Amino acid sequence: MKLKKVFIETYGCQMNEYDTELIKSILKEDNFEFTTTPEEADLVLLNTCSVRENANRKVYNRIHRIRHIHKNKDVKFGVLGCMATNFKEKLVEDKRLKIDLIAGPDSYKRLPSLLNNINEKDHKDSDVTLSKIETYEEIYPTRQEGVNAWIAIMRGCDNFCTFCVVPYARGRERSRSIESVIDETRKLVTEGYPQVTLLGQNVNSYTHNGDTFADLLKAVSDVEDIKRIRFTSPHPKDFPMDLLKIIADKANVCEQIHLPLQAGNTRILDLMNRTYTQKDYLNLVDEIRKQIPHVILSTDIIIGFPTENDAEFEDTFKVMEKVQFDSAFIFKYSERENTVAARKFPDDVSEEAKTERIMRLNALQKEISLKKNEAHIGQIHEVLIEQKGTKRDANKWQGRNDGNKIVLLPDNPEYVVGKFVKAEIISATSNVLRGKTLNKL
Repeated sequence: MKLKKVFIETYGCQMNEYDTELIKSILKEDNFEFTTTPEEADLVLLNTCSVRENANRKVYNRIHRIRHIHKNKDVKFGVLGCMATNFKEKLVEDKRLKIDLIAGPDSYKRLPSLLNNINEKDHKDSDVTLSKIETYEEIYPTRQEGVNAWIAIMRGCDNFCTFCVVPYARGRERSRSIESVIDETRKLVTEGYPQVTLLGQNVNSYTHNGDTFADLLKAVSDVEDIKRIRFTSPHPKDFPMDLLKIIADKANVCEQIHLPLQAGNTRILDLMNRTYTQKDYLNLVDEIRKQIPHVILSTDIIIGFPTENDAEFEDTFKVMEKVQFDSAFIFKYSERENTVAARKFPDDVSEEAKTERIMRLNALQKEISLKKNEAHIGQIHEVLIEQKGTKRDANKWQGRNDGNKIVLLPDNPEYVVGKFVKAEIISATSNVLRGKTLNKL
C-alpha cells in the first residue's frame, strides 16, 4: 500500500504546533497529501507532548479510538515528538497500540524515507536521535490560516528543571541565525500575517554568533509592516534587562510577558532547580513594572511538588497575591519518567492536598483576573480581529489586545480577520473583555 493520505494531529505546546507546520512542509515536498479527518487517511501521525501524564493518556486513548472507527484496517500509525523520544520503548512494546513509526523532534527531515520504509507489510521504523545542530531554519513551515505565525528561534533546553522532560525529549539548546528569522518574518508579512510569536523553551538563552535575544527582538521589530511581536517563554533566572527597554520603546513589541514562577517557596524552587529565589523573582517583577508600567504578566504554577508542605504552599499563595498576575496556568505536579524529580523525590503530596491547593489558587487567580480586567473598563484598546463567532454567540467577533487578552465585539459587517480596530472596553469577566468599536474600518 502506498502511504499518501496523511492525517496529523498535534498535542501540547506552541513548539509542537510549529513542528507540525514543519512536518507538513517536509511531507508536501515528497508529494504526500493531507486530510482533515483520520477516517480518510491511510497514515495517522500524532505529534505528541510529554509534559504531563494527561497528555500521554490522551494520545493512547486517541490511537485506540481511531483504530476502532477506522474502516481501513491497514491504516498505519506514527507517534512523533516528545513522547516518541521519551517513551520509545513503551510505545514499541505496547502491542495494543500497533505503532508503525516513531520519530523524535530532530528526525523530521527523515520522515519521507521512514514512511517509505513502513510501506512494506509489518515493517516498522524509528528514529529518535537528538541533534546538537538541527534548527530546521532552511524549511519554511506550511502554516494554517490565521493572524499569528509561530517562529521557532531555537530548539532544546539546557536548564534541566528537575520536573521537566524537555532536555531529554528535545535535546540541548541551539539557535537559528538572526538572518533566517528576519527572512521568515519578511515572508510572513508578504503573506499577510500581522503578528509573529517567537518561540523557545527559554528565549533568554538565544545566542548566535554573539547575538542575543534582545538583538534578535530588535531586529524583528525593525521589519517593515510587522504589526505585533510576542515571545514565549523567558526564564526568570537570566532575564536580560536590555530586553525591557526594547519592549518599552518599540510600539510593535507587545507589553506582555509570560514569566513562569512554578513555585513561590525558595526551598521548593531549589528542589526544582529553578536557580532563583522567591526574592529574586519578586525583584524581577518590580523591575519589569518599573520599566513597563502597564505590562501584562502571566505565569505557570506547579502545586504539590514532592515534599511541598502547607506552609510552603502558602508562600506560593502569597506571591500570587503580591504579584497580581493577569492570568496563570496552574497544574498539579505530575511525575514524569526520566526526570531528576522522578528519580530522587517521592511523589508524597496527597491527591487531596493537591486538589485543595489548586482549587484555592484558581479561586484566587479568578478574583485577581476579574479585578485586573475590570480596570480596563473605559479604556480604548487596539484589537486585532482573530475570528467570527464564539462558543456562545456565532455573531460575536473575537480579537486580542496588545496584552493578549481576548476582546469580544458585537457583529459588524465591516470586520475582517487580521485587521485592527479601536474599541472601548465596556465590561469584563475574569476571562474576557467586552468592547464596542469606535472607528470606521
